[in-house]
Amino acid sequence: MKIYTKTGDKGDTGLWGPRRVSKDNARIQAYGCVDECNAVLGVARCLLQDPELDHLLAQLQNQLFVVGSDLAAFDLDMDNVPRIQAHDVERLEGWIDQFEGELAPLTQFILPGGTPAAAQLHLARTVCRRSERETVALALQEEINPQVGTYLNRLSDLLFVLGRVANHRAGQTDVPWQKP
Repeated sequence: MKIYTKTGDKGDTGLWGPRRVSKDNARIQAYGCVDECNAVLGVARCLLQDPELDHLLAQLQNQLFVVGSDLAAFDLDMDNVPRIQAHDVERLEGWIDQFEGELAPLTQFILPGGTPAAAQLHLARTVCRRSERETVALALQEEINPQVGTYLNRLSDLLFVLGRVANHRAGQTDVPWQKP
């Protein structure tokens, strides 16, 4: 199988099923940001020295493929498309609660930074937030699975917590914002 198909050379691309749209379509923008978030998580995994966090990020990367598939399927009635469900959001909330238990409560704003892995997790959080914004924009134009936006919102919260956990486990304090 060749990696290039030449079917997108004129600026359109295929969605799940027979439909093709322009590569600047809101649906493509949304799942393109999700793909970018996945790539940033891949870099974070390369920087981590923590097997538990690496395993969790691998699970999140796999789940982001489900998010992308969900966004690429324009018809919510397609049975063969993996979909984000409420239990996926609940799993993220469970991880947030679990990992927050390791951390001291925040008393001030923090800057992205600390260890390279933590900084990369903060970058993943910002890309995830952009994915969420693009998904909201898409939802204003077309019907989508409402769990996708909720999932991305919770995932960005989890990535913030994981950035802090990566610093904590490495013995690095969070970088405080210096209020002028």
